Order: sequence, then structure tokens, then C-alpha cells
Amino acid sequence: MRKVGQFLVSLYFWCGLFLFSAILFPISFLIWALTVPFDRRLIILHKYTCLWSTIVLSLNPIWRIRVTGKDKIKKGVTYIMVSNHQSGMDIIVLFKLWAHFKWVAKKSLFYYPFIGWNMWLNRYISLDRGKNGSMRKMMATVVRTLKSGNSVMIFPEGTRSRNGKLQPFKTGAFHLAQLAQTPILPVAISGTFEAVKKGGFLVSKNFNIRAKVLDPVPFDSFKRLGTKEVTFMIHNLISEDLNKIE
Repeated sequence: MRKVGQFLVSLYFWCGLFLFSAILFPISFLIWALTVPFDRRLIILHKYTCLWSTIVLSLNPIWRIRVTGKDKIKKGVTYIMVSNHQSGMDIIVLFKLWAHFKWVAKKSLFYYPFIGWNMWLNRYISLDRGKNGSMRKMMATVVRTLKSGNSVMIFPEGTRSRNGKLQPFKTGAFHLAQLAQTPILPVAISGTFEAVKKGGFLVSKNFNIRAKVLDPVPFDSFKRLGTKEVTFMIHNLISEDLNKIE
């Protein structure tokens, strides 16, 4: 009976996610059409997407989501934002930062009905893994995006964790921070792995989902370091925070 109950809760959540996304996307398109002539960075559309995420998360009252450290995100400052990646739920949770940024996400996500289409409208940045030139194109787009005043959110692990543990970071995000001379804003997420595991349908009861914004790392503090050193430094910052929870 317990598994049946979990299946029904999961079915309710995913059906609700699809249904509400179908309802909310036309509004997203309307906002885009009305604001794109004067809101070149699509700030209004991104804020609406943050609201969309909040509505979707409210569908599952068994999750208690806590976001801390938002005051560390300074208005008018452009960041390379990096977070560990435990679950597909991380994306929805990070919208609760209510900060303006562009995602770097795998290209296949942009084809998902409603949610992916909204990503296209927001001009989030796609990466076609395994395709020649895609990484180079993505990095050039990120630099242009940063220079136009948009922060960029990247998962430096490259993919979701298979066991909930923090995986090694790839160096791309930190190379970009050095190229654009941009501060790095680390975010530590916990609890989402247990809520929805990679490739899974079942939604689990979890009361301790948390996203914590850590102290920004200014460019001056790493401008003379090698990219691997910067990568290791930020990995340690997130790892140390996550270890405090365990």
C-alpha cells in the first residue's frame, strides 16, 4: 500500500506539472511578445518563469524547500553561478532564488513541450553534448551573455549525480569566469536527490530540500590562479557546506 500511495502521489505531481505548464506557457508567450521590444535581457519573462516554478513546487506540499543566502546576490552584479546537481528538481528549486540569470542546459531539454519552449523564449543557452563545435559555441555565447549584463547558471558536474554525492567539477565554468573576469557565485543544493532520483518517476517524501547561496568569490581572488585551481577551490567550498549537513 505504501508503494501504491507513492505511485499515486508521483502521478499527481507529474500530471500536475504537465497540466500547469500547458496552462502557463501561453502566458509566457504573451509576456515575451509584449516585453521583448524593450526588455532585451528578458528580465520580466525570467521573473515570470520563477513564478511558474514556485507554482509547480506548490503542487507537492510534502516538500519543504528552504532557500537561504539570497541577500548575497547583489543587484547589478553579473556572476558565473555554479551549483551541484543532484536531481532534475534542482532546476526548479534554483528558480526560487528569484535572481536574473540564463541557464546553460543540454539541448534536448529545449524540445520538451511547454517547459522547453519557455527555455527557448528566455534565450537560455543550449549545449549539444558530443557534437563538434557545440562546446566552443556555448562558451562564446556565455561570454556574450555575461558582457550584456546577464548572470549565467552552470552545473559544473556536467550531469546529475548518480548517488547523491558531489562529483568532480569540469573546468569550463571557471575558465569562462576567468575569460569574462566575472565573480563566481556558488550555490549548494541538498535533499533533491532523495526527492526525485535520476531517471526516476517516483516522487519521494522529503522535508529537507535546501538551496544555500554561499559567499561570492570575487574575480580578484582567483585572477592569478590556474583554471584547475579555481575549479578545485569552488568544489571545496560547496563540498564543505554539504558536509555540514551530513
